This record gives sequence, C-alpha cells and structure tokens, in this order.
Amino acid sequence: MARSMQRIVTGHDSDGKSIVVHEGNPPVVVELQNLPGTVFYELWSTSATPAPIDNEADPTSGPLCLPPPGNGTRVRVVEIPPDADEYLKGGTARIKDAFDEFGGAHASTIKYDAPHPLMHRTETVDYGFVLEGEIVLVLDKEERLLRQGDVVIQRGSNHAWANRSNKPCRMAFILIDGFFTATSAE
Repeated sequence: MARSMQRIVTGHDSDGKSIVVHEGNPPVVVELQNLPGTVFYELWSTSATPAPIDNEADPTSGPLCLPPPGNGTRVRVVEIPPDADEYLKGGTARIKDAFDEFGGAHASTIKYDAPHPLMHRTETVDYGFVLEGEIVLVLDKEERLLRQGDVVIQRGSNHAWANRSNKPCRMAFILIDGFFTATSAE
C-alpha cells in the first residue's frame, strides 16, 4: 500500500515573487501489479538541458516510464519490498510484464543465467539514495549491500536491486538521460 508523501513545487507569481504552485501528494503514485509492494512515486521530470524554469503544467502527469525523456531528467522515490521467491525462481514472464508496466520493457536484460531476475540497463546516469532500509546492488560480477544514507551512482551498468531483508526499502532516484560511449556499450 502506497504511503503518503508531501511534494512541494515552487514557482513565481505574476510579480516574479517566489510561491508554492503545487503542494500535496505526488500526482503519479503507482503500485505495480506484477511486483506487489513495489511503488513508484513520480516527483518531477524535465525534458531538456538546460531545463526550462517556468510555471507550466506539472510534467509528471502521464503514464509511468522508467527512463527520463531525451535530454531530460526524472526524479522518483521507489518502495522496494523484500524479494519474493516466486520472482526469483521461474518468474521470467511476470518480470517482463512488470518491466512493461513501468515503461521499461526495453531495459530488461533477463537471461536464464542472470544473477537476479530484475536485471536491467538504461542509457542513463542515475543517482540512487537509500532513504530507509537496506538493499543489495546486484551487478553482473559482484554485489554491494547499501544501507540508509548510502548513495549509488549508476553509469549505464546492468544491475538489479535485491531486497534480502524482511522490511521494505525506500530509495530516491534521479535519472539523467545519457548516451553510451565506446567503452560502455555492449
């Protein structure tokens, strides 16, 4: 079940003075049907760099999408429940459906010998902050346990998030559109 979260967005009034233009729960909060307990809170998105600073409509409305827009960013919080055995053993079709559900079907790299069924890769630089709980960053050849306060900088690497604890983990992510160079492309 999604927890409430306060999101405050600032802007400017007609005199150019700073004001709050949006306040309340994020407009897009999605609990994945194919990964129960996984909840996406979409906080903000930009579609250009440099980002336009305006009082236009909220850019987070619309369907859930894993990567940011081209030349843009995406900011979200994700609740990650403890791993369920049904996904770790033989749940490949359901995992593909889950990636489809959050607009990331192209990112899934699941293979029969993958270290985790949620392995994926995006052409982005991602900053991941552990807000609550703990999580294991699973890479192709190694793993790292992350706890509250830890930060991961993902540079287009194939990875998954494994929650091997008995409590949900809450992470904040900032995704920045990028491109693979010759040294990072597969």
